[in-house]
Amino acid sequence: MNIAARENIDKAVKLLIRSTGMIVIIILAGIFFMLLYNAIAFFLKVSPIDFITGTQWNPSGRQASYGIVPLLVSTTLVTLGAMVIAIPLGIGTAAFISEYAGKRLKNILKPAIEMLAAVPSVAIGFLGIVIVGPFLARLIGQPNGLNALNGAILLSVMALPTIITVTEDALRGVPHSYKEASYGIGANKWQTLTKVTIPAAAPGILAAIMLGIGRTIGETMTVLMATGNAQAFPHGFFRSVRTITATIAIETGEVPYQTTHYFALFAIATVLFIMTLVVNLIGEYFVNRFRKYHSA
Repeated sequence: MNIAARENIDKAVKLLIRSTGMIVIIILAGIFFMLLYNAIAFFLKVSPIDFITGTQWNPSGRQASYGIVPLLVSTTLVTLGAMVIAIPLGIGTAAFISEYAGKRLKNILKPAIEMLAAVPSVAIGFLGIVIVGPFLARLIGQPNGLNALNGAILLSVMALPTIITVTEDALRGVPHSYKEASYGIGANKWQTLTKVTIPAAAPGILAAIMLGIGRTIGETMTVLMATGNAQAFPHGFFRSVRTITATIAIETGEVPYQTTHYFALFAIATVLFIMTLVVNLIGEYFVNRFRKYHSA
């Protein structure tokens, strides 16, 4: 192959890569503007103040109400509960794999964690209905365990692979000279891990947490199956809740086209899109900061 042919191939590959990137950006922008266009159509009929501050979501009632507050609280409640469970478990597991596990055990744990990420959300939701839900019902003395805590437990399981993988990469990226210096002044492995390795990997760990949050906020099928989907304002982890994603999934199939209710779903989808985008941008910021920190 001559030089001219190689140059033509290089140009074609660069053009293909650039075109692919532009297509992805155009699709993402198209989705956002579609959501925004329909959300504006909703706000022409319903006051944004009522939407943002309303405490009741009941589009099919005699007097329709489109308050997003209960949906936001429900989404936040489930996500917060999931992170309370997933963050310590994820960081602890990543620290064990990075610092304590032997080579054979590490070769077993890492593929197992990656396989956990491949489990379909509908399967995890089914386990929440038949195993976690009945257990919680017996534990708290209620007729069923379809509540925010059930959804939080299941979402924490789904967030663990992301948190563990990114955290473990961050811990392995800490220079060995840091650890050697710690051992040199008499610190043991635990002291080195907690006082040196984890603080040095903090940007990467924060990125893992933010990516885990982004994973849980956008999850649909698991919370749809496991949280009870009550329209009432949520009052704790032991009550049924309805998240933004579950609301969109439940109501989209039955809503009349071009109605206020129809546009309302686009409005809450826009809110969800912005929430997820912000969380992922924050995670990306910490990832880039982590890379710059270790390349310096």
